[in-house]
Amino acid sequence: MNVFTQTRSNTDNQIKKIDFQEAILNPSAPLGGLYTLENIPKINFEEFTDLQYNELTEAIFSELGFSLDRDVLKQALHSYENFDNPKNPAPLVQIKENLYSQELYHGPTRAFKDMALQPFGVIFSNLAKKKNKKYLILAATSGDTGPATLQSFANQDNICVVCLYPKGGTSDVQELQMITQNAKNLKIFGINGNFDDAQSTLKNLLSDEDFKTKLEKKSIYLSAANSVNFGRIAFQIIYHIWGYLNLVKNTQIKFGEEIYIIIPSGNFGNALGAFYAKKMGLPIKKIIISSNPNNILTEFIQTGIYNIKDKTLIKSYSPAMDILKSSNVERVLFALFGSKRTYELMNNLEQYFSYELLPDELEKLQTYFSATFCSDRECLEYIKKSFDMGYLLDPHTATTLKGVDEFCKNTPTVICSTAEWTKFAPNVIEAIFSKRLNDKEAITFMCEQKQLKIPDSIKNLFSKPIIHSQILQQNNIKSEILKWLDK
Repeated sequence: MNVFTQTRSNTDNQIKKIDFQEAILNPSAPLGGLYTLENIPKINFEEFTDLQYNELTEAIFSELGFSLDRDVLKQALHSYENFDNPKNPAPLVQIKENLYSQELYHGPTRAFKDMALQPFGVIFSNLAKKKNKKYLILAATSGDTGPATLQSFANQDNICVVCLYPKGGTSDVQELQMITQNAKNLKIFGINGNFDDAQSTLKNLLSDEDFKTKLEKKSIYLSAANSVNFGRIAFQIIYHIWGYLNLVKNTQIKFGEEIYIIIPSGNFGNALGAFYAKKMGLPIKKIIISSNPNNILTEFIQTGIYNIKDKTLIKSYSPAMDILKSSNVERVLFALFGSKRTYELMNNLEQYFSYELLPDELEKLQTYFSATFCSDRECLEYIKKSFDMGYLLDPHTATTLKGVDEFCKNTPTVICSTAEWTKFAPNVIEAIFSKRLNDKEAITFMCEQKQLKIPDSIKNLFSKPIIHSQILQQNNIKSEILKWLDK
């Protein structure tokens, strides 16, 4: 069994260690940190080349020593039956020689968060029932986590969910996917603020003893569905391995040949999954991080300086990446530098809004990562360029093509395609046809131009009634959640 440990420690505290199930149910670690793998084992991935996706997940979970009943995991993996191709939920599509797109958006909400959140919801609900406890799950979203979380937990026993999203900070489709939810155990609040404000509120509530005491008086326990929860990250490791093994299986590379993986990054969970896969021995030459105009991660990986003190969040064409404080970088810091150094760095970030790696630490980080970023103008140009090559992609995935141009000349490269174009249709239409249309008009226009079929889950959104319309200030969120739970 693999042990989970806290990312932060100082000389005064005793290190807390827990198992996988506990890390799922109670994701908030001491000193404001996260729970993470204590050890990352080396794995011989060549043995897994011929496994089906679900079999691969079971094999990797076993290698990682996750303490989970096999029947529960099998039930969770049945979630992929709701994907376009249950046997291949994360397919590879060749764009041109040596360039492949791993499409991670073939689930019910048409974004990569489904890959982890659909099975995660089943596991969490099973654990809650097994303990005979009721849980309040908090989710903060920049656009994709929210819909996937709500879809996964709708009408689940022993679970209620509160989702926070920045009003005006998501696409119309993403917002509709949330505010039209009609399950009685779900509540969605828009907030006056950005994603960092929503995520900060979530983390504060997770460590708010008064809030937890008031919940416990109602016999409710607190947890989270953001990627602060390692239950999410566990499933995000798998598809990177699946992509590599499919290149081998399809004779596009030989096993052992290194590839680049390029990931559009916001909160860094997707990139963390690739980092763990590389640490375990998957032949990844480099993980390339693509950012949008909020290029904090690019600056960090290039210079070793994580600085948000003089930064203001920029609303971009790739809103799910409009993030300044990326939670999962902390788990990378722990894996590379240990818990005491992570505590020191994260303490600096919280107190002074910045930290800086030492030269040898930066060198170590750069053995795993390179980075670039895309302006909004470049983003639109890459959407058009890709469309002209015969491949339609969304604005987040478009940022990865900047990384292809900068880093990937003759090396096989997989870009992570994180959302279907339908979720950001106005920007796609603007890029390709220089037209400005709203979401519904843009989707209809593109489908008429290219004879494309709109998934029913997207098409039906525009006729659903709006259920959740409340917009809150940050200081009202706690009281409004408690008020909703009393109803």
